[in-house]
Amino acid sequence: MPIKVNLLAEALAEEDLRRRDPVKRAIFVGAFLVALSLVWFSSILLVHVVESQQLSSVQGQIQLRTNDYSSVQIKLKKIAEAQKKLDALQKLSDSRFLQGTLMNAFQQLYVPNVELTRLRVVQTYNNTAGTAAVTNLYGVTPGRPPGATEHILVGLDAKDFSANPGDQVNRFQDVLGAQDYFKSNLNATNGVRLANLSAPQSSIDNTKPYVLFTVECRFPDKTR
Repeated sequence: MPIKVNLLAEALAEEDLRRRDPVKRAIFVGAFLVALSLVWFSSILLVHVVESQQLSSVQGQIQLRTNDYSSVQIKLKKIAEAQKKLDALQKLSDSRFLQGTLMNAFQQLYVPNVELTRLRVVQTYNNTAGTAAVTNLYGVTPGRPPGATEHILVGLDAKDFSANPGDQVNRFQDVLGAQDYFKSNLNATNGVRLANLSAPQSSIDNTKPYVLFTVECRFPDKTR
């Protein structure tokens, strides 16, 4: 019976042994895992780069909006300050003391044998400093803006040359206090006051004796 000899059997056995070598399989699996990790890391890196670019873009838009908001806030503050000044000027214009109205009221004032010789208008102002807002445990206490208090005093020098000098002084005060303008604008108490009354005097030609007197008209103080 013939004997068959396979000369490649040993080589085939060695090749099969190498294919079944666990170390080689481990190296193959490790290389595959490393390659897979590199692909995963590359994808993560790409996502990070894209997200970083988007974040930078969003941050740039936010910064732009922030700058626009700050600019708008500054402009609104300036508008509010300008409006506040306009309101103060309008208030001052509405409540200012009008000399023309005063002179018109005097034109309507008449008392027989009384001659107005001098008119004085004294306007004084007392300024008050403002206070800053104060922050405490209970919140913010708003400050007080600066202001000014206006004092108005009108002085009238007159001459009474009636038949009995001095008799018309009280009548002049009564007529003055009853005149519509003074009645609605002077202080309710002591709005008209006799400040001075001279002794009877003679005129240069000694024909008409007279007395000199001074009446003060006080207007209410106004704080702005």
